[in-house]
Amino acid sequence: MLDFFSIATKGGLVLWSKAYGPAQSSPINNLIQDILIEERSSTQIYYKDNYAIKWSFVNDLDLIFIAVYPKSLGLAYIDTLLQAASSQFSDHYGDRILRKSGGIPQLKDWGVQFEALLQTIEDQDALSKKTKQPRKFEHTVGYSNSLAYAKAKPEDTKDSSKPALVDEDEFLRNIELLKKKSASPRIGIRKGRGAKSPAASPVIGSDDSKKKTKEGRKWDGKISAKDAKSLDYSNSDVTDVVNADHLVDQSKLGQHGKDGTYNVADLEASDEDESYSDDESEEEYTKISARSFQAKKPAAASSGLLSFFKNMTGQKEMTAESLEPIMSKMKEHLINKNVAADIAQHLCDSVAKGLVGQSLGSFKSVQAHVKQNMETALKRILTPKTSVDLLRDIAQAQAEKRPYTIVFIGVNGVGKSTNLSKTAFWLLQNNLKVLIAACDTFRSGAVEQLRVHARNLKALEQNAVVDLYEKGYGKDSASIAKEAISSAKLTGHDVVLIDTAGRMQDNDPLMRALAKLVTVNNPDKIIFVGEALVGNEAVDQLTKFNAALKDYSGLANPRHIDGMILTKFDTIDDKVGAALSMTYTTGQPILFVGTGQTYTDLKNMKVSHVVASLLRE
Repeated sequence: MLDFFSIATKGGLVLWSKAYGPAQSSPINNLIQDILIEERSSTQIYYKDNYAIKWSFVNDLDLIFIAVYPKSLGLAYIDTLLQAASSQFSDHYGDRILRKSGGIPQLKDWGVQFEALLQTIEDQDALSKKTKQPRKFEHTVGYSNSLAYAKAKPEDTKDSSKPALVDEDEFLRNIELLKKKSASPRIGIRKGRGAKSPAASPVIGSDDSKKKTKEGRKWDGKISAKDAKSLDYSNSDVTDVVNADHLVDQSKLGQHGKDGTYNVADLEASDEDESYSDDESEEEYTKISARSFQAKKPAAASSGLLSFFKNMTGQKEMTAESLEPIMSKMKEHLINKNVAADIAQHLCDSVAKGLVGQSLGSFKSVQAHVKQNMETALKRILTPKTSVDLLRDIAQAQAEKRPYTIVFIGVNGVGKSTNLSKTAFWLLQNNLKVLIAACDTFRSGAVEQLRVHARNLKALEQNAVVDLYEKGYGKDSASIAKEAISSAKLTGHDVVLIDTAGRMQDNDPLMRALAKLVTVNNPDKIIFVGEALVGNEAVDQLTKFNAALKDYSGLANPRHIDGMILTKFDTIDDKVGAALSMTYTTGQPILFVGTGQTYTDLKNMKVSHVVASLLRE
């Protein structure tokens, strides 16, 4: 039974709707937020709570038809209903919508037409279920195979897997080889379990006849006075030990706002990126697009995207068949930019689905229109849906008289501890008191690494309050984090940065330990630190980390990744596809990108720069 049917414009204006029962939730709103806005419309069906939702686009009218029904029923006629309803509605009201002079068209008689259409389709579906009979055995594949086997010749049915007989010459050669092998002294000699191989007797007077004795190590703990002096840091000033010149790049420092807050610098864009401005006219956009997608050699123009657009010159209406070669080349282009293959496919399918049926004119309009739709889709995906203002959230936690907690998670070797220290430097520039919790009790040197970072950060600022809370190795990381948060409340620290051990997404025991840490401490932010170098691996990592936090938490409303930091962003040139893959997978924003080894190498990533890099060839 159908629960809900609606006709709306792509801008969100509902033209007509019909409910056939009370709704327990708002599946249409969930469809808009999770599918349409996130450019996931390439999927055929969407499930939310107890509902299944299907939809159909009429792109030439900018309309969307939505059908909602119980997912337990699995109604088979929904696709037919959407196609028939969209076709009949377009025939009756398409001209009025295209004119747009009379405002919203009156749809008084559409309710009666839809009810008749629905009744007809339901009756046809019920009739097809009654008349459908099981197939006879003569119509099955098994019958045809049995018949073919019965008609086959006897020699064809013989077992062909038996090896052929060896001829006489090959038999004699094999015997000779066996004789040669049997003559070798290694064959046929088996040593007993306790037997020892005879050792060659040493020559009298040689060095081998003398026993070499290993000098014993002295464990008296005595060192020279010179070594003791070089290792004694107890009476020295921290600022004398640390050389702060290589820790901070003055040219990469951020700026202080009018309210006194310190903001990290924006990621610098190349000259080609800056040519992609939001307020360009269609003519200017077309020129830039032509220059960006132009092949280096005119004779080999078919290798670029420009040749595919040229094939569509003068086309009146875009169809799925005509868009297929263009989107195939666009998918390949995105994969070359390090976008995960599945995400590139979904994105291209979603954009193509929104273009089918639209009428276009000249070559330039085709070129600009297709690329503008892809640019709009990319911006919609990369634009944060939640607040990325950590300083405001920290201020709210200060008003509640509690420390703001951030957990850094990720796989091995991506730079969690390094970027944690960069985040600490940014917080210290905003006069916040930071406590670093060393919860990586697994990796050797992890605690010492954080101790060095804390020492360096103290040396950079005279009045900086940054402390390290650690309990050594081999302890429960969840308990250490809880003790660190309690300690921060007593000592008046504003922010607790929790470092965790790197773990692969398939390591089940370590993923359970991470879920326990998150469940016990309930941090304000869970930040995933990932490399900008990865492609398809980014999707696997984020999916399994989120799944582990959900499956092993034991909570009705489990936590998930709240944001991401992309590291090694200075090594990828314009292959920024990992940013799109991670954002598309989680739906969460990228807070910062790491671009180097100093504490100032933490940048803000602009969406326009990423989009321009993805579209530039």
